[in-house]
Amino acid sequence: MNELFSVKDKVVVITGGTGVLGACIGEYLALEGAKVVLLGRRKEEGDRIVNDIVAKGGEAIFLTTDVMSADAVQRNCDEIMSRYGRVDALLNAAGGNMPGATIQPDGSIFDLKVEDFQKVLDLNLTGTVIPTQIFLKPMVEAGKGAIVNFSSMAAFRPLTRVLGYAAAKAGISNFTAFMANEVATKFSPSIRVNAIAPGFFLTNQNRALLTNPDGSLTSRGADVIRQTPFKRFGRPEELCGTIQYLISDASAFVTGTVAIVDGGFNAFAM
Repeated sequence: MNELFSVKDKVVVITGGTGVLGACIGEYLALEGAKVVLLGRRKEEGDRIVNDIVAKGGEAIFLTTDVMSADAVQRNCDEIMSRYGRVDALLNAAGGNMPGATIQPDGSIFDLKVEDFQKVLDLNLTGTVIPTQIFLKPMVEAGKGAIVNFSSMAAFRPLTRVLGYAAAKAGISNFTAFMANEVATKFSPSIRVNAIAPGFFLTNQNRALLTNPDGSLTSRGADVIRQTPFKRFGRPEELCGTIQYLISDASAFVTGTVAIVDGGFNAFAM
C-alpha cells in the first residue's frame, strides 16, 4: 500500500476544534487513523464532537483552551505530551470576527471600533502565533512536524466590510512564510509551515451574513456566488484532502505556501 498520504498514528492538534471546519477536519483525520486533539473553549460541544468521533471508530480527545493565553496553551501541550509523547501536526483553525471590526455598507472607516479591531487581530493572528510557539517546541525536539495555519480569501482580496478580519488573515499569510524560513533554516527542514485559504464556506459565524433565515442568499451571499466559478459555497469536507496533503509525507518538499481551496473565487476577474 502507498503510504505517501497517510496520517495514521500522527498526533494532530487542532485549535478552533469545535468550529464547523475544525470539527469536520478533526473527524476526517481521526477516521484516517490520526490521534486527534481538539482544542476549544466550548467543553460541552467539544465532548460531543469527540464522542461522535469515537463512536465512529476514531481516536480523539478534547481539551479546553484559550489560544490567546500562553499559559493555557502550554498546559494543553504538557497534557498532550504526557499522553502521546509527541506532536506531529498543528492546525491553527481558531479565529473569528466581531461587528465592531467591520465597516457596514452605510458606514465608513470612522465607525470602526478600534478596540474590537484589536480583539479580532488578537484572536486570529496572536491566536495563531501563541500555539505555534508552544507546539513548535516538541516538533523541534523531534526534528520533524507540520504546521498549517488558516488564512482566508480576505488575505488576497480587499473584501469590503471585514477590515479587522482581513488584516489579521493577511498577517497570518505573512507569518506563515516567515515561519517556513525560520524553522527550516534554524531547526530542521523536516518541519514545514504552510497555510490553507478557504473560500466561502458556511459556518456559524458567517451564515447570517451570507444567507437569510429561509436559506436564500443575502446580497453579499449573492455577490460571493457570482464571483465563484463553481457557483456554490464550499463544503467543510472539501478542505480535508488539502489538509491531509499538507500534514502528510506527500508534501515533504512544500513549505511557506498558502493553498487556496475556493471553487475558483480568487481566480475570477470579471
